[in-house]
Amino acid sequence: MRRMPAVAGQFYHGTATKLNQQVEQYIDKDLIKEHAIGILSPHAGLVYSGSVAGAVYSTIEFPRTFLLIGPNHTGLGARISLMASGEWEIPTGVFAIDEKLAHRIATNVPIVSRDTHAHMFEHSLEVQLPFIAYFSTEPKIVPITIMSASIEECRLLGEGIAKSIREVNYPVVIVASSDMSHYVPDDVARQKDRMAIDRVTAFDAEGLYEIVGKESISMCGYLPAVVMLFATKALGAVEARLVKYSTSAEVSGDYDHVVGYAGMIIK
Repeated sequence: MRRMPAVAGQFYHGTATKLNQQVEQYIDKDLIKEHAIGILSPHAGLVYSGSVAGAVYSTIEFPRTFLLIGPNHTGLGARISLMASGEWEIPTGVFAIDEKLAHRIATNVPIVSRDTHAHMFEHSLEVQLPFIAYFSTEPKIVPITIMSASIEECRLLGEGIAKSIREVNYPVVIVASSDMSHYVPDDVARQKDRMAIDRVTAFDAEGLYEIVGKESISMCGYLPAVVMLFATKALGAVEARLVKYSTSAEVSGDYDHVVGYAGMIIK
């Protein structure tokens, strides 16, 4: 089946020409491309988070497959949902699902459900695709959403993903899709988001899981980020760094109710 865009014309421009122009303003064509095992990228409307997402995608070498892990905002479908076959379409491209890698993940991780319903209206993974399509429509994707998960389930999923990537034996970049703090003052967002960012740079998956709860950090994709940390660590990653951070206040001018955005690379 082909998944049609759910948020075209809302989170990003709905025509190919306008979307390409929109993405281009957030891209740095002069950056040296780095080999990445994973990235953290935001998923808000491009007008707010596009500069952060664009900075991250401008930094990395493109793989054969992007494994996209995002939060489930809609409440539809399975708790941990893998769309294992088909295609995803946006105005600037069509992406085939990497059925080989998807099958390996479904086999290696019993807590994952093959499910399409969770993905039909979920924006967190779709909003990554305009940036991928800007550079190339050749990479395949594997979409996974997470509604809830214990720390042990995050570990099982992350290590199962790493095992599956080793088994297919071709380049894969794991994308954890997440915005940071939601609807708090700008200074509070920056303070709390720094706590979460520091756990990522320390490769401390358990610490990230714990501090989000302890400090009430409204990071919507912390579970995908935790899974990505377990997976990249198992794949031999040794460095995680912040590429760019911003808040919505830089666009809206509202410093009382902001959303934070962090772009990170893991290599």
